[in-house]
Amino acid sequence: MRRFGFVLFATGILLSVAPALRAQADVIARAKKLDAQGDQTAAIAVYRQALARTPRSFDAHYGIARALDLHGDYDEARTHFTTAIDVAPDDGSRDQALRMLGVSWTFARNGREATRAYLRVFDRRAAAADFAGAAEVANELGRVLLELGDLDGATTWYRRGYDTALRAPARSAADNDLAELRWAHAHARIAIRRGQASDATRHVERVKTLVNKEPNRGEEPQYAYLAGYVAYYAKNDRQAIAHLQQADQQDPFILLLLAQAHQRLGERTAAREYYTKVMASTSHAVNNAFARPIARRELSAQ
Repeated sequence: MRRFGFVLFATGILLSVAPALRAQADVIARAKKLDAQGDQTAAIAVYRQALARTPRSFDAHYGIARALDLHGDYDEARTHFTTAIDVAPDDGSRDQALRMLGVSWTFARNGREATRAYLRVFDRRAAAADFAGAAEVANELGRVLLELGDLDGATTWYRRGYDTALRAPARSAADNDLAELRWAHAHARIAIRRGQASDATRHVERVKTLVNKEPNRGEEPQYAYLAGYVAYYAKNDRQAIAHLQQADQQDPFILLLLAQAHQRLGERTAAREYYTKVMASTSHAVNNAFARPIARRELSAQ
């Protein structure tokens, strides 16, 4: 009888908790929808409601952090990412929050702290023999450092990404070609940022050759982005625009380069249109971490 009474008591607790859990999930879902729609102000307010109910909710801390970054509130965003890391329910969630903390530091243009966050994820993945995942993180950090102007650091991490990718077992010829493509892609961007135009062109041609091989045909937009990037930093703005218009038009960093190329040509209307498109992106990734703050500044100055 006592056991039956305990079961009824426990069941009653579960039934009383379930509506609260559903209500919390509904609040977070509403906040995510607002964030995806570009209304970060409203999303942040709703996330604060969720945190008032459940102060240690991973989803609420993670969600409000990314919305705060997009809103331009970088310091507060990082406090929530840090809490999300502490309360993460599993290693995968913790690694994702750590990686987004690296993106958050990128929004703030702090390469040293971004490196610390990415390094924790890289080390965990490498220790788990997830070499493909570790290489992805290394390449992302290489890009962060490149766009922050640390060319030596970028070279180091892109090289580490390439070497780590080659450690993955049972690699196919296509896997090797893709690793070579990414390495050449990085080489070209680093070279043009160093002012080494001929070296950059040589690597661009290498990327083109690799893209034309099966099964890399799906990488054509990456070639267009690279050719446009190199042309942009060589100050060939018309050529840059022609290439970049063939790249991913949903990528805020590509949209930023298009805006800046038009701006250098004195085409203010076109530049504004592209800056506006940048601000429409709600991605929380390194491409937006570089693009969004510049677009916000340029639009506010016009």
